[in-house]
Amino acid sequence: MDATGDQPDEFTRAALEAVSEATELADREDRELEPPRRGWRRRLGRRVTERAERRKRIQRLGGVLSTAARRGAASAGRGAVSAGRGVSASSRWLSARVLAMAPRIQVRNLDMLRAQFPDRSPDELAQALIEGAAKASAAVGVAVGAWSVLPFVPAAGVEIATETVTVVGIEIKLVAELHEVYGRPAPGGVVDRMTAYVGAWAQRRGVALAPGGLVLVAGSPLARQLQRRLAAKAGRSVFSLGPLLTGAAAGGLINRRETRKLGRILSDDLRARSPYRNGWPD
Repeated sequence: MDATGDQPDEFTRAALEAVSEATELADREDRELEPPRRGWRRRLGRRVTERAERRKRIQRLGGVLSTAARRGAASAGRGAVSAGRGVSASSRWLSARVLAMAPRIQVRNLDMLRAQFPDRSPDELAQALIEGAAKASAAVGVAVGAWSVLPFVPAAGVEIATETVTVVGIEIKLVAELHEVYGRPAPGGVVDRMTAYVGAWAQRRGVALAPGGLVLVAGSPLARQLQRRLAAKAGRSVFSLGPLLTGAAAGGLINRRETRKLGRILSDDLRARSPYRNGWPD
């Protein structure tokens, strides 16, 4: 059921699909990790197989992102045209897309997370989530950087918008799940909670106040901060568009580093206020 009661536009639906594909890619890689087999031939064979599988998954993600850009090209193109008048117009357009996407992101609650990652302390679970999100955002950077080898290569403005919104979606999902891990979920309904997590993403700290539908009111300091964060994120997305496959390497590295940094900042803040400082309650 749609959390907001409105149907998202094509760009938002496409970005959500890309977020889902990237996070599933990272989760699948984690599930397939096994202790190394004995014998160098088996280890070498496994490494070759893993690299081939990862290449296929990155290509699939690239196809999803390319399709996302193509389906949202009209909407993003109109935003890009207006954005040509200034950075603030571009960041306002990105902000609107992120706020439309956030309530539709699939977030796991604490019970689901503990079932998926059994026998882990809160800090160990948080670290697993941070690494998974870092892998997912890195995969997006790599896939966008490899677009040059695909039949459809969208315009640079659409590429940047698609990567930016997709990576931000991955990071908002991480923000929400870290709040679950440390026993600090935002109050309210789906829209209020996810809007609060967008604010937490922009502020780089845990949710402290109930949003009440007012945290991101147009023109508020927090709304302006969100737009600045998105403008900076879009600026970093440019590195994924480097020549040949150098952009893929740069985009993957930068996305991984930035997502990991965000996760560590948020987990440090939430840990200090968590009721689970000494482990899970009995």
